[in-house]
Amino acid sequence: MQKKRLLSLVLACFLALGLAACGGTPAAPAEDTADTPADKPVLLAVSFGSSYNDTREKTIGAIEKALQEAYPDYEVRRAFTSQTILDILAERDGLEIDNVTQAMARLVTDGVKEVIVQPTHVMNGYEYDDLVEEVSHYADQFTRLQIGKPLLSQDADYDALIQALTQDHADAGDDTALVFMGHGTEHPANSTYTTLQEKLTQAGHDNYFIGTVEAEPSLEDVLAKVQASGAKKVILQPLMIVAGDHANNDMAGDEEDSWKTAFTNAGFEVTCVLKGLGELPGVQPLWRPPTPSPPTRSGTAAMRSTCSPAPPCSGWSGAS
Repeated sequence: MQKKRLLSLVLACFLALGLAACGGTPAAPAEDTADTPADKPVLLAVSFGSSYNDTREKTIGAIEKALQEAYPDYEVRRAFTSQTILDILAERDGLEIDNVTQAMARLVTDGVKEVIVQPTHVMNGYEYDDLVEEVSHYADQFTRLQIGKPLLSQDADYDALIQALTQDHADAGDDTALVFMGHGTEHPANSTYTTLQEKLTQAGHDNYFIGTVEAEPSLEDVLAKVQASGAKKVILQPLMIVAGDHANNDMAGDEEDSWKTAFTNAGFEVTCVLKGLGELPGVQPLWRPPTPSPPTRSGTAAMRSTCSPAPPCSGWSGAS
């Protein structure tokens, strides 16, 4: 009888331990230390990406370095949004880079508690909207989750970019037109290009012209303005973070429909500068993540009213 009671007591102890492991009262977690990765906040730099190895590190890598220098207490990580580019890099170079979903899942797995997501996009277009939506689904996984704004988000951003562009071409002659080729989009944020052109003109930079590959202002629009300006020479440069396919082919290619060919055929002496915005020292420091906000009582940062789309974003913070 005593043996049976002892056996029953042992079985009961094992059963209690099993229940605790399977969802009963959890054991207290091990105390975190300052040396554990989970204690260090992470700044996730999100870029479209580039399959051009040389320009990728001169631009995206340089921006990430500037972010690291500005935020030494954060670990800076990388993610790309273009799955096509990620696949090319993996297959061609054996280079594995996370997409946004993989990067966010890795942060959760690593036990990171505080995250700032900083896109390196130029404007608040479709890419940015998609990023905001994707990141918002992880809001309840962190103590603090915030997302920064793209390069051109407010008036002061335009002024800073204009200063960087004009400084980079301070030695351009009066007979030279500086033509910057942006990507263009059907998103309402395409107005960013018009705003930048207006601010350049208002600042007295009449020889600076902004166009796009896939929207307005078009190549034809810009060509007409340059012809009317009386310029004799043209410098073509991408208004994109990296000098990738569009810069090398649509802008500087030798095909009949390239910008280089169009301006050359129009009688201009054309120089192509294959240098993305991310390569300009005056532009690299312009991406500034939001100042970390205190967590709310629920443990997540407060939601900004500008977050889009609204429903999935509750419980987290956009840029300040």
